[in-house]
Amino acid sequence: MKLHAVVDAVTRRITQRSAVARSAYLAQVHAMAQRPPGAQRMGCANVAHAFAAMEPADKRRASALDKFQPVTQRAPNIGIINAYNDLLSAHAPLQYYPDVIKDEARKWGATAQVAGGVPAMCDGVTQGTPGMELSLFSRDAIAMATAVSLSHDVFDCALMLGVCDKIVPGLLIGALHFGHLPTVFVPAGPMTSGLPNNEKAKVREQAAQGLVGRAELLEAESAAYHGAGTCTFYGTANSNQMLLEAMGLHVPGTAFVNPGADIRSELTREAARTVLGHSASGAAACTPIGVLVDERCIVNAMVALLATGGSTNHLIHWVAVARAAGITIDWNDFSDLSDVVPLLTRVYPNGSADVNQFQAAGGPGFVIRELLDAGFMHADVATVRPGGLREFTQIPHAVDGALAWADAGPSKDDTVVRPAQDPFSASGGLRLLSGNLGRSVIKVSSVPEDRHIIEAPCRVFDSQEALHTAFSANELNLDVVCVVRWQGPQANGMPELHKLTPPLAVLQGKGFKVALVTDGRMSGASGKVPAAIHVSPEAAAGGPLAKVQDGDLVRLDATAGTLQVLVSAAEWDARPVATMPSALRAANGVGMGRELFAGMRRNALAAEEGACSWL
Repeated sequence: MKLHAVVDAVTRRITQRSAVARSAYLAQVHAMAQRPPGAQRMGCANVAHAFAAMEPADKRRASALDKFQPVTQRAPNIGIINAYNDLLSAHAPLQYYPDVIKDEARKWGATAQVAGGVPAMCDGVTQGTPGMELSLFSRDAIAMATAVSLSHDVFDCALMLGVCDKIVPGLLIGALHFGHLPTVFVPAGPMTSGLPNNEKAKVREQAAQGLVGRAELLEAESAAYHGAGTCTFYGTANSNQMLLEAMGLHVPGTAFVNPGADIRSELTREAARTVLGHSASGAAACTPIGVLVDERCIVNAMVALLATGGSTNHLIHWVAVARAAGITIDWNDFSDLSDVVPLLTRVYPNGSADVNQFQAAGGPGFVIRELLDAGFMHADVATVRPGGLREFTQIPHAVDGALAWADAGPSKDDTVVRPAQDPFSASGGLRLLSGNLGRSVIKVSSVPEDRHIIEAPCRVFDSQEALHTAFSANELNLDVVCVVRWQGPQANGMPELHKLTPPLAVLQGKGFKVALVTDGRMSGASGKVPAAIHVSPEAAAGGPLAKVQDGDLVRLDATAGTLQVLVSAAEWDARPVATMPSALRAANGVGMGRELFAGMRRNALAAEEGACSWL
């Protein structure tokens, strides 16, 4: 199938824009790849330290101490980066993965070591608390922890064990700074289905209105989040897994297999075989990740995000990921792709199904096949498998205890996934907004069409707590655009504002025209409420939100792609730029370890530049 003209054009301009940086990056990757293996180029004391704790047989293989083994035939050594902790349901299953990987590596004459652990925090736990202000920059901390782990430089390849929101982008950014290493990502899969997400959302709205108490709310939340595995809604964590499939960085079809499934352990073993070049699809050297993640690979990830209505957080994270590989993308690229990429899935919050239902209906394999066949994805890309991206159109299963793959076949539920010829929408549901309030993005895939344009007087809030206070005082029972500012990367680390969704949804349910405009994040969890998020430049950097005043008429137009305050140009130009309230500034960044992230806030780039703190 011929590549769609817009996908081709966007890829070409990204390639042209990135030519100098990408060339420099690849030169560094190739230079690192030409070095002798670690055990040969390092001093004896270095090697002894690196392998001191290994079992004797592994030590002989890794360091080529066996007198019958030529030093040039030193066994490959896998570096394992693990995001395990038993606080996060998605990462708790990773506790046992290293032992499985080491056992499989030995079968192929190789070794494996846990090179290091990376921090992994849960936005679901920290939502609406001071700890949430560490969330975005935890991505860069994870990238740095990955770099520290791999800096021991005794590895021939790597496995990245992680699943959730900032963890996968952080691991990927870190891995791309060691782009000479073949690298495979290893997930744990989603928890089994509990209380349906739409029922959970109803209880949250009832709690916001005071119709149910804490006991009822806690019971509903605990029934939704009930066991090991990723949360079952299609948020940032599960969007991560879809994008990794589309980039060819997983064992095909691994993303949404539950932790307790019979083939889960075998898929982890297959990840070890794949990175060593002994995958079930054939023996072939795994492509170094810095070579694999090229401009076409990045575009494939963007297309997969849009086709599945994935998390808006990736308009920040994948910009940063691309930068780590010497590639520059921006929101115009996402917007232009969104205009032509069809929406093929309805998964909560863009529908009622959860990711288990998505998997049962065809999952990533179905979506990737449809996008390839319709010309929306680059088929001629390298992946961690010798069969290329077509391998990722298949679903894994067991045959006599061994892994096998079969084509995803037709949709098993066309209310959840549809073919490219009969999509839920002809576009990807993402809109770029621009105007005198700056540049922003809005996820409209779940917003009713009669809410795509909201024009109303605004209320300006300096924190999400202030909005909740106004809601509780019944001050927002009217048509209103809620402007929540001082929520960007430089102000307070750009927390997600999920706790604003229930009150805003309640107001919308009462028939009021309601919208949110913020320089913070929502991850697409605004659901049916129109939300212009990631407004850049942010208020703390002197952006236009710092000039907005209560009562200003604001127009959010997702059809025309505009975000404007409707005052005369002369008045707008003459308006003073507000500064963050002194009390808020004094409180920001104090307590809960936030002081340690002051340098990151100070150095953070804008959201559209990936909010990177390391450039």
